[in-house]
Amino acid sequence: MTRAVRIGVQIQPQHAPDYGLIRDAVLRAEDAGVDIVFNWDHFYPLSGDPEGAHFECWTMLGAWAEQTERVELGALVTGGGYRNPDLLADMARTVDHISDGRLILGIGAGWFEKDYDEYGYEFGTAGTRLALLKENMARISARLKKLNPQPTREIPILIGGGGEKKTLRLVAEYADMWHSFADLDSLAHKNKVLADHCAAVGTDQSKIERSVQWPGAQEAQAFVDAGVSLFTIGVSGPKYDLSEVELAIRWRDEVNPEQVSGLA
Repeated sequence: MTRAVRIGVQIQPQHAPDYGLIRDAVLRAEDAGVDIVFNWDHFYPLSGDPEGAHFECWTMLGAWAEQTERVELGALVTGGGYRNPDLLADMARTVDHISDGRLILGIGAGWFEKDYDEYGYEFGTAGTRLALLKENMARISARLKKLNPQPTREIPILIGGGGEKKTLRLVAEYADMWHSFADLDSLAHKNKVLADHCAAVGTDQSKIERSVQWPGAQEAQAFVDAGVSLFTIGVSGPKYDLSEVELAIRWRDEVNPEQVSGLA
C-alpha cells in the first residue's frame, strides 16, 4: 500500500431544519477522527421528502473552515454548471485561506435535473455538461494562478465521475483525487483507462488518489488492494448518525501503520 488509508464523512445538508444540527455533526466528526468532512452541492434533498429542509454548499464550507481545526473539507462534489468558474476559483481560494490550507476543490459535471430547473440553469445533456466541465476546469486552473493573494497551497482538485472518454481524461489532466462510483469488478478496468489517459497527457497516475464510497469493513480491503485509499460515508439529517463512521475509523487505524494527519 503506497498511501495511508483515509476516512471521509459526507454531512449531507438535507433534512436538518436547524443548521445547528449540521454544525454539531461536523464537530462530532472531527472529534471522532475523520480525515475529511464533505458536504454536497445540491439545492434539494436527494432522498426522503424531495421538498425537505436543505442548505447551500459553499456558504456552509466557509463556516466549516472557521469551525474546524484539523480536517480537510470540501464538496463531494460541486455541480459544474451552477457557478461561473472564475468565481468558483475565487471562492475556493478564499475558503482555502479561511481554513489555513485545508480545502479540497471537488467538482463534477452535475446530474440532478431538479437543481437546474428550479434555479434557472440550463440542464442540457450529459455531453453538454461534460463539455462545460472541460471548459470550466481550464478557467479554474487559469484563475487560481492569477488570484492575489495566492492560495496557501496548491488546492487539491477532486473530480467525481467515471466516464471513460471524457471524465477520466479530465481527471488525468487536472485532478489530484478521483472519486469513482465503480464497483470492485469495474474499478480495475477504469484504473487502466485512467492510466492510459495519464500516459497520454504526461501525468504520473500514481499521484492521483482513488476515492470511493465506504463499502463496509468486510469489503474495504479489496478496494485498498485495487488502489483506493479514501473512503467516504454519507450521513443524512436530522440525526447524522456517525456509528458507521466510527467503525470505519477503527478499521482505518488497524490498517494504517500510524494515524494520519488528515492532510493530503
